[in-house]
Amino acid sequence: MSKYAQHVQTKQTPQSEKILGSTQVANSSGGFSFPVDCWTRLDRFLILGCEGGSYYATEKKLTQENATAVQACLDADPARTIQRIVTISHEGRAPKNDPAVFALALAASHKQTTVRQAALTVLPLVCRIGTHLFQFAAAVDQLRGWSKSLQRAVRQWYLDRGVCSAAFQAVKYQQRDGWAHRDLMRLSHFGKETYAHPEFRPLYQWIVGGWQGEAPVAGDADSRAVLAGMAVRPIQGPGSDLELIWAFERAKQADEKETIQLIRDYDLPREAVMTKHLNSPAVWEALLERMPLEAMTRNLATMTRVGLLAPLSSSLSVVQSRLTDQEKIVKARLHPVKVLAALLTYKQGHGERGSHTWSPVSQIVDALDGAFYLAFKAVVPTGKRWLLACDISGSMWGGNIAGVPGLTPGLGTACMALVTANAEPQHHFVAFTSGGYQHGGGRSMHYNLGSGLTDMTISPRQRLDDVATYMRNLIMGGTDCALPMLYATERKLPVDVFVVLTDSETWAGNIHPVQALQQYRQKTGIGAKMVVVGMVSNGFSIADPTDSGMLDCVGFDTNTPAAMSEFVRL
Repeated sequence: MSKYAQHVQTKQTPQSEKILGSTQVANSSGGFSFPVDCWTRLDRFLILGCEGGSYYATEKKLTQENATAVQACLDADPARTIQRIVTISHEGRAPKNDPAVFALALAASHKQTTVRQAALTVLPLVCRIGTHLFQFAAAVDQLRGWSKSLQRAVRQWYLDRGVCSAAFQAVKYQQRDGWAHRDLMRLSHFGKETYAHPEFRPLYQWIVGGWQGEAPVAGDADSRAVLAGMAVRPIQGPGSDLELIWAFERAKQADEKETIQLIRDYDLPREAVMTKHLNSPAVWEALLERMPLEAMTRNLATMTRVGLLAPLSSSLSVVQSRLTDQEKIVKARLHPVKVLAALLTYKQGHGERGSHTWSPVSQIVDALDGAFYLAFKAVVPTGKRWLLACDISGSMWGGNIAGVPGLTPGLGTACMALVTANAEPQHHFVAFTSGGYQHGGGRSMHYNLGSGLTDMTISPRQRLDDVATYMRNLIMGGTDCALPMLYATERKLPVDVFVVLTDSETWAGNIHPVQALQQYRQKTGIGAKMVVVGMVSNGFSIADPTDSGMLDCVGFDTNTPAAMSEFVRL
């Protein structure tokens, strides 16, 4: 009988095999991991998205898998699913709103009428700006037809905002991916709504028919018929509900001096300024006065390039003040990934596309570094001992988080780990890949890294851009997520919580991570917990759902650090 038992081991099973009696499934790398349920998959998709795909899966494949998970959630509990979409979108917990918009479009295209109606009811909560509405329209146009209920929901999106806010949307978010407000008003038959809401008539006439009494240029018969039946109502200037439209049209012919005055008098956004004026420091100074925080972060490189953000300048002080104000950052829902993307781009002094260059100002780099941590919810320190383990295997360097160029899951692991390290003084960093097997002529596949794990010489006091450089120079290979626990066991390290930041595509070890954790607990007598931070929107986790001492979180969810802290304190 002992011969049989040696082939079926539940205490130490190679990661290329399934643990007997477990719910593990084959992952994409040839190993076995635990499947996450559709609700975890929903959260991962809403927060991380799958733009650009991953190392093991194309964007198309991941999108199809995530769409299936969203559909499963809708079938199981539509109210919970829609509320989850609204919550994550509205609280700004995701770097981009695109996944939430797509998920809502799936809900609005569901086979059940009640689900479709529920999704359309929350349209304004998820699609808060014109760009979101264009994305939603593009998605539903592929998934379903333009029913009366959908038309009514789009019309209501404009009506709920009132004339002034709707005009702002029309000026700032003019078009996206081939869609414009004119298209939405045509498809939703908004012109007929203006008979009940005459205050919208001038705005509608301007969007579909041109500026102040010009011959209508609408290309469809319905719009022409509606316009023909209206008395032309010119848009009034200063003091009217549509003064922004008037100022926008004035700006098309204005010189630099008048443009600056229009910006200050009517709060014209950057999108309303002629391109030739966007090289003027004075124009950008006027724009900066009331520029939203996210827009400011996105335009730091341009404002530096044109000379506005120079050392010791007053504008530099304004930027520093805003980026160090946590209340403003939280209120603006400035996501840490957007801050990190701005930091990585700004620090390198050139964009990913185009030929523009600039000389980074060190105070802005420091301010962005600090803003990254401020963008997460406040964390109550636990006083526990944390081992922060970053997966740097080859699969972690394929694809980008939320489509941000250069922000790979491998780089993201260190940035997420630093958030915990800033709150928890008792911490230790390690990076792991796979080691211990031979490659090509008996030589280890990892030069000078036989164990596959290395202590990371990084500190919470280091800037994120320096950590990024450090991470890119680490050796990478296969995936063995058991190494952090084996490392702590061998060195008899007293660890209260293991944080493993990974894509869970583990395959290269001789023991599964959950088994390595169990052995650590037994040998040390410490009831250590494990938090798995998923850095890719796939369907796998190394956390055993039947073990109450394990928690699965989503990387770069602004709630994750607080959730980890609460779990560890239990």
